[in-house]
Amino acid sequence: MASDMAQNTLPWLTLAIFTPIVFGLVILALGRDRSPNFVRVLALIGAIAGLLVTIPLYTGFDTATASMQFVEKAAWIADYGVFYHLGVDGISLWFVLLTAFITVIVVLAAWEVIQDRVAQYMAAFLILSGLMIGVFASLDGLLFYVFFEATLIPMYIIIGVWGGPNRVYAAIKFFLYTLLGSLLTLVAFIYMWSSAGGTFDILTWHTLPFGMTEQVLLFLAMFMAFAVKVPMWPVHTWLPDAHVEAPTGGSVVLAAIMLKLGAYGFLRFSLPIVPDASVVLAPIVIGLSLVAVIYIGLVALVQEDMKKLVAYSSIAHMGFVTLGFFIFNTAGVEGAIVQMVSHGFVSAAMFLCIGVLYDRVHSRQIADYGGVINTMPKFATLFVFFAMANSGLPATSGFVGEFYVILGAVQYNFWVGLLTATSLILAASYSLWMVKRVVFGEIKHQHVRELTDINGREFFVLGLAAIAVLFMGIYPEPFTAVMHTSVDALLKHVAISKL
Repeated sequence: MASDMAQNTLPWLTLAIFTPIVFGLVILALGRDRSPNFVRVLALIGAIAGLLVTIPLYTGFDTATASMQFVEKAAWIADYGVFYHLGVDGISLWFVLLTAFITVIVVLAAWEVIQDRVAQYMAAFLILSGLMIGVFASLDGLLFYVFFEATLIPMYIIIGVWGGPNRVYAAIKFFLYTLLGSLLTLVAFIYMWSSAGGTFDILTWHTLPFGMTEQVLLFLAMFMAFAVKVPMWPVHTWLPDAHVEAPTGGSVVLAAIMLKLGAYGFLRFSLPIVPDASVVLAPIVIGLSLVAVIYIGLVALVQEDMKKLVAYSSIAHMGFVTLGFFIFNTAGVEGAIVQMVSHGFVSAAMFLCIGVLYDRVHSRQIADYGGVINTMPKFATLFVFFAMANSGLPATSGFVGEFYVILGAVQYNFWVGLLTATSLILAASYSLWMVKRVVFGEIKHQHVRELTDINGREFFVLGLAAIAVLFMGIYPEPFTAVMHTSVDALLKHVAISKL
C-alpha cells in the first residue's frame, strides 16, 4: 500500500487493521471446538501481533505537527471519489493503541471461561478489533462509515450467541438503535460528498464553507449516530441491556472501545466540519451531558445488578466526555480525550472484576455477595482499587481527565463547572456503596465462604489494567503530549469559523 509520507517504511495502519482480522478469519477457517487450546493460543498470537504493529505508530509519532501521519492512500472506488485513505493524528492515535491493548486483555480473560464455540468467540473479537481500528484511522468518509457500521455485526453476534437469558432482545435492541441512528449520517455524508465536488475526503470536508442552515442540519444528522453510540441521554437505554446480557468480553469491548466511536465522531466530523452549528448548539449538548452526569449517576446509585451499575456509570462518565468537547477550550477537549482513554482502562477492569465473580457464583446481584475480602483478598484489593479509580481518586487515571474537564467547565461557566464536579460525589457514592456491600462485612452466604481467590491468569489480566490505570494517573504526560498540537489546531479551526 503506497504511503503519502516518506517516514513510512511499512503500512503500519493497514497492518494494525488487518492483522487481527486475518487471524480471526484463519481461526474461523481452522479452529474447531475439539482443539480449543490451539484456537486460544492462535487468538493470543493474533492479539499480541495486532498490538505490536501499533507500537511504531507511537514511537514514530511527531508531536510537533497537527497533520495526519502514517498516511496511506489507494484507489478504491475512485470514479466516485472513494479512496482507501488512512492516517492518524494526536486525537486518534491513542484509540488505535487502546483498541489493540484491550483485545489482548479480552482474549486472556476468556481463556478458561469460554468453553463453547471457542473459535467463533475469539474470531469475533479479533475481527471486531480490526474494524474498530479502521474507524479511528479512516480519512475517507465512506471508508469510515463502512468500518463504523461493520463493527455492529461481530458485537451483535457476541451478545446474541454468548450472552445471558435475554441476549436476543438485547442484541436486536443494540443493533437497531445504532443502525437507525447512523442512517441520517449517511445522508449527511452524501450531501458533503456532493458539496465537495465528488470526494469523500474528510480533510477536504473540513474546509467546506457551509451556511448556517446547512451546518445545523448536517450537525443534527451526524449527531443522531454519534449520540446513540456514546450513548447520550435520552438515547442511552440500549446500553444497560446490552451490558447485562453480553458476556464479560463483550461488556469490556463495548465500554472500553465501542462507546468511544461516537465520541470520536464528534471530534473528527461535527466540530471541524460544522463548527458554527457546533458552537450555536453547544448549550443543548452541554445540557444533555449534565443530565447524563447527574441524573444517570443517581440512577446508578440504586442499581442492584453490578453490571447494570457499571453500565450506568459508563453513561455518566461519557457525559463528561461530550461536555468537555463542547466547551471549546484546551482543558475541556484534552480532558475529555484523556477521560476516554482512562475510561477504557477502568471500565474494562470493572467489568473484568464482575466477570471473575460471575464465573464463580453465576450471579451479578449485589445482595448475593458480602465479605468477599475474607476469601478473595487479592481480588478484593484490585476491585477496590478500580472502584476508587472509577470514583476519580487522585493518582489514578480516572482523576486526570475529570479534573481537566472540570477546569475547562469552570473556565466556560462557573455553574456548569460546579454541576460537573458533583459527578465526583455521585461516582464515589455508587462505586464505594457497591464495594461496601460486595467486598466488606461479614460473610452472609455459603457460596461466598467457598470462593477461591483469583488465579495467575486472572491476576495477570487485572494487573495489566491496574498498571495502566496507575501509570496514567501518576504520569499522564505521555498521553497528553501526543494530543496537544492536534487539539490546538482543532480549537483554532472552530475559533476562526466564529470570526
